[in-house]
Order: sequence, then C-alpha cells, then structure tokens
Amino acid sequence: MAQPKLIIGSKNYSSWSLRGWLIAKMAGLDFVEETVALDNPAHRAEVLLLSPSILVPALIHDGIKIWDPLAIGEYLNEIAPDVAMLPKDPAVRAHCRAVCCEIHAGFHRLRTTCPMNIRGRALPGYDPYVIAWQDIERISTIWNDCLAGSGGPFLFGELTMADAMYAPVVLRFLTYNIKLDAVCSGYCQRILAMPTMVEWMDAAMNEDEEELEFESEF
Repeated sequence: MAQPKLIIGSKNYSSWSLRGWLIAKMAGLDFVEETVALDNPAHRAEVLLLSPSILVPALIHDGIKIWDPLAIGEYLNEIAPDVAMLPKDPAVRAHCRAVCCEIHAGFHRLRTTCPMNIRGRALPGYDPYVIAWQDIERISTIWNDCLAGSGGPFLFGELTMADAMYAPVVLRFLTYNIKLDAVCSGYCQRILAMPTMVEWMDAAMNEDEEELEFESEF
C-alpha cells in the first residue's frame, strides 16, 4: 500500500492547509507532504478567497482522494475511531461538528480583513476589529462556551477536530493583535504551544513565497 499523501499549499498563507495538516497529525497518520506552489491557479484562488471550493488540502489514502479538512477529519475518524477526532458522546459530538461547520459557513469579515499571514505583524493603527467585531465576538463566545462545558484544556477537553479548525483563527488573532478575554487568550497560548503548531509556524517562517496582496498591512 502506498504511503498516504497530503497535498497542501503555502504554510504561511493557507489556513485550510493548516487545518487538514493538523487533523492528519492529530490522527497519527504517517503521510508525505506535497506542496502546491502559490502561483498554481487553484491554490491562489483558495488563498485569495476567490473560489467557493477548497481544493487544498487533499488527502490521498488507500486510493481515495479526500479534499476539505472536515471531510478529511470525518474520514480519519471512521477508519481509526480510537484516535477520537470527534468526541465520543453523541450530544457533544454534534456540538463539535456544529462549531466546526461555522468555519465553513461564516466569519467572512474576519477572513477578508485578517487573511492568514504567519510571518506578518499588523502595523500600528491597523484595527480590523471595526469591521470584524461580530466574527471575533462570536468566536470568543464559542470558545468560552466550549471550554466552560468541557473544563479544557482544549475546546472539548482532549484535542479534537474543532481545535484544528480554529487553529488558523488563533494565528490571525496573533498576527493582527486582536485583544481577547483571559479565557480565550489562555486557549490561544495552548494552541500556539502545541508541537505541531510550532513545527508548522517554523516552516512558514522559512518559506520564500510571498503574496503581495496579503502584505499591505505589514
């Protein structure tokens, strides 16, 4: 059997690639990476929010190709349920799926005003909160509710697909210096301290590709 392959985009800019990569890592999948160049039309459309379809990441496993991080997570949860990509309890599992789906369905203001750029730090005076405050407050509510219900340290206690789905949001809050309450700030620090996040961020810092449309505020 061929080793699983995960096709990803830029580690500095591609939030969806990070989600899929984290999910595969959390599942303990031994995979090889194939990186799609930023000038690839499909990848560029995804990064610049010009495409309704998320074409990276894509997992090729046992002859099957699965794209979209949620689909990858659901697939890995089915073939290896012991890794618990989703909570065991049906009610909690439904809650986890719902907050994951909000990433797909919403937060458009945050995405457009705060595109992922791990290497960047917003210039003084740049305040995305004015436009994206509804998204930021909704995310803060989700995190507070989940952490209060689970007791932490992650959204549903142990690491789940939800933490992978919100990891790029943590990076956006860091890049754009978004002020958060103590509970959300603590959660962000725990996500940033994960070895897999440190590995991804280190790789992003060493990328030489640059998307000028994402560099205007830095």
